[in-house]
Order: sequence, then structure tokens, then C-alpha cells
Amino acid sequence: MEFAGIMDESIRKMTHRIASVMGGSINSIWLYGSVVLKDFRLGWSDIDFLVLTEGEIAESQAQELLMLRQTMLEEEPDNPYYRSFEGVIVSLPEYLSGRYTRLVYWGTSGQRITDDYRMDVFSAYELAEYGRCVFGKADRSIFRKPSQSELVDAVREHYESIRRYARETNEQLYSCGWLLDIAKCIYTVRYGEVISKTQAGMWALRENLFEDESALRTTLSIRQNPAEYKERAEIKEWLCKLGPVVQQYADVLEKELI
Repeated sequence: MEFAGIMDESIRKMTHRIASVMGGSINSIWLYGSVVLKDFRLGWSDIDFLVLTEGEIAESQAQELLMLRQTMLEEEPDNPYYRSFEGVIVSLPEYLSGRYTRLVYWGTSGQRITDDYRMDVFSAYELAEYGRCVFGKADRSIFRKPSQSELVDAVREHYESIRRYARETNEQLYSCGWLLDIAKCIYTVRYGEVISKTQAGMWALRENLFEDESALRTTLSIRQNPAEYKERAEIKEWLCKLGPVVQQYADVLEKELI
């Protein structure tokens, strides 16, 4: 697949580097999430990926893959995209069986080699419906699309997390992301589909779902250009006080789930 732009070139380099570490034993490499939903925003979004290898990942390969993000960033310190990669590198047979012996996980808070992994339902849906193969065999039939009941169960679980963890917020831009998550969850409950966060927020405004629409409008503006808002004092102050608004939005989601 041909790429254009710095991000696409970074994806190309990353996929070929992973393939090199694996000695060419790659079944396929897939993108999903905001990149394929055309909603990636540098400074907010991740480059979500799944690497499926033909066979088991050797310990030496896992150790080299573990810190590959950091290695490539050291080689190209001005590249803003390598730190955005998140996902797993796992053998195809283990991925299909759901039983793992060794996989490499890259996340927001770090990376690890593990034998324990569960892909969230929303990601599984995105892979099955929108997944883009950027290396290897483009056979999307290997992915099972979750049922509507599974999606609703996942929304319910996310709702419980919002009630537990989003009563208070901080100055990080992700604090207002809860509002987009809630809009996305409501859309999923109603239509049994997964759409991008920006699409969900705009849909929620059209539907007049929330009493305090100004908070959602501000959030959508921030998402369009995170760097413009990240260091603004008034935005930080607003983000720190957003907890009650998040809970008001969660009240709307709760009614959808009843």
C-alpha cells in the first residue's frame, strides 16, 4: 500500500521494521481506530495496529520489538508519530484461539511482553468492519465482528468506568474526551455500529442529546487542533472542572441503557 505524508511514511517504516525483526515471518499488519476512521489527531489520537505473525514470537524477537518505538524515535527524534503507535504483535494461531504464550504489547503507559491479552469489543468491531491491511495478507475474514448484544455489554462496561473514574477531571485534554466517548457509546447502543469520536460528537449535536452543548462544542474544537489548546490556561481550568458535566452526559447514556 502506498502512503503519503509524514504519518503514512512513519507507518510504512514501522511495518517494515517489525517485519525485519520477525525475519519476514509476518502474516499481516492491520490498522484500525482513528487512522482508518479518518479521525486521527496528532497530540490526541493513537495509531492503533495489530501485527499477526505466522508462528510463535521468539524471546529474542520479543525483546527487540519491546522497545522498537523508542528505538525509532531515537533514530528520528523529530518524528512526532512513533510514540503514537499502540497495539499488539502476536502469532495468528494464538490470536484466533485466544490463548497466548508470548506477545508484545505497546500501550499508552508503556510496553510489555505478556501471555495475557484481551482486545476490547470496539477495537474488534473496527478491525472486522474497517480494518486496513498495510502489510501481508489482506484477509479481513479472520476477524469476527461482535454482535449488537456484545457491543451493548461493552458500552455498559464503559459506562461503569465513566461513573467510577470520571467524577473528577484534570487539565489533560483527554478529560473532555469522555464527552465524545459517551456520544459514541449512545450511537452504538442505538444503531449497533461503531463510528469515530468526531462523527459521534457531531451527530450528538444534531440530535440535541445533551443539555450543555457548549461543552461538546468546545471538545470538538479541541479535537480538531489539540496543539492549539494544550497550553491555554483557561482551557486547563475548564478541563479541571469538567467532572460534573461528564456525569450529566453519563446520565443521558444511562437512560439509553435502561
